[in-house]
Amino acid sequence: MVDFARLQVRAGLLSSEAMLAEVIEATKAEMPETDASIMARAWLAGARKDLVAEAVTWPAATDFDTLQAVFAECEQHGVRVLQGVEDHWRAKASLEQDGSGLRGIMWFTQPDVWHAIDEGMLEVNLWHASTANAAPGDHLLSAVLSCFSWHGLSARFDEGRIEVSAFWHRRP
Repeated sequence: MVDFARLQVRAGLLSSEAMLAEVIEATKAEMPETDASIMARAWLAGARKDLVAEAVTWPAATDFDTLQAVFAECEQHGVRVLQGVEDHWRAKASLEQDGSGLRGIMWFTQPDVWHAIDEGMLEVNLWHASTANAAPGDHLLSAVLSCFSWHGLSARFDEGRIEVSAFWHRRP
């Protein structure tokens, strides 16, 4: 549970209230005999303290900053980016709700971010606006891979996803 709180804090995808609710819910499920609220607050506070201490050792620009630059550029070129989206159903709903004029959509889930926090690799899904998966030889895939490369991030397409070599070092 301590690690779950750490990942939530380092991902930074949820508001403080939503993060607390997630950790409380998980704590209740895993440790029903404890006061989940007290434990969750303590774990989150500890994780925030550790992140602040570590972040001062990071370079001025982190992989996270570079990822955000890539995502902003992709958005400018008609590729919506959903960071930490719940699942593929939410990504599809986003396209169905307001996908006119888009070339495609890139999306990844919270667990994908957690993997990038610890392992330095973010797995990103890329779909055409029709929700068809990008595939080798697609102009859309080539353009997105080129964008990662232009920004200095190594990325390759493997088994239906883009694997980006990047640590998710999001500043507190």
